Amino acid sequence: MKKTFVFTITFLSAIFFHLDAQDLILPLWKNNIPNYRNTGETEKWDTSGIIRISNVQHPDIRVFLPSRKIATGRAVVICPGGGYHILAYDLEGTDIAKWLNSLGIAGIVLKYRLPVASCNIIPYKSPLTDVQRAIRIVRSHAEEWHIQTDKIGVMGFSAGGHLASTAGTHFDTGNPDATDPVDRFSCRPDFMILGYPVISMTDSLTHMGSKKALLGENPSTDLVHRFSNELQVTDQTPPAFIFLASDDKTVRPANSIAFYKALLRHHVPAEMLIYPFGGHGFGIAANTSIPGGWTAVCADWLKWISEGMPEKQ
Repeated sequence: MKKTFVFTITFLSAIFFHLDAQDLILPLWKNNIPNYRNTGETEKWDTSGIIRISNVQHPDIRVFLPSRKIATGRAVVICPGGGYHILAYDLEGTDIAKWLNSLGIAGIVLKYRLPVASCNIIPYKSPLTDVQRAIRIVRSHAEEWHIQTDKIGVMGFSAGGHLASTAGTHFDTGNPDATDPVDRFSCRPDFMILGYPVISMTDSLTHMGSKKALLGENPSTDLVHRFSNELQVTDQTPPAFIFLASDDKTVRPANSIAFYKALLRHHVPAEMLIYPFGGHGFGIAANTSIPGGWTAVCADWLKWISEGMPEKQ
């Protein structure tokens, strides 16, 4: 019988994990995590198959830097999916960071708080607070990590795609008077990469499990509108690359289509790749051309936007 191993992360195991992976793990906040209360919960890692993290208590970023020889100065903050219940940490996180490293791009995997955990004072606030902080931290370390401050994007899959698109539609330029120097940096991503994303919280489009996890059973009309990101696009929304499969039965393709149309209405550069099949949650899909071909198309798109988005021929 197959055994399932679930363990609680500890200080010592976190150090071992860090040394084994030869990367860098940084907490988002050293003290006083906003919108957090200690409820005695413990963070859990299920390593029986895909690594699944639940009950995140102390959000952090895991930084994968490319070889200096091929570094492009670009970085991407990666938001793994999991319906706002868990994080598919390797499939939609560390695996993606390693692929980005092969392109000379820093991959920053975000372990964000999940709204279903009781440690959140106001559940829907925590994921967005965490991704905004992650983007600010990357900008604050730009010189040290050899990253250009205007080439920092965000990427997300499924519910992580909702979080990434929320970061791209809900941002600020930083507070120049903040006592914490990290908070002086902008949290606006310079581009978005969205894989089979949840976009909307409206009943006609949304993934209901993600909606209930983020907003609760009976959210207000204003809250549904605020987190329906197809309704939040402006001329300041960053460029986007979107990929998905048309046979996705989990998250309706209409989510991506609605967001793409909103981007076009506001003259935001956008590219959307829709495969005829592939379903949901395929990640990097390295062993297939469909839908695994998205990585080559996305790599080309990243080169295009890094060159100032010249007109495509």
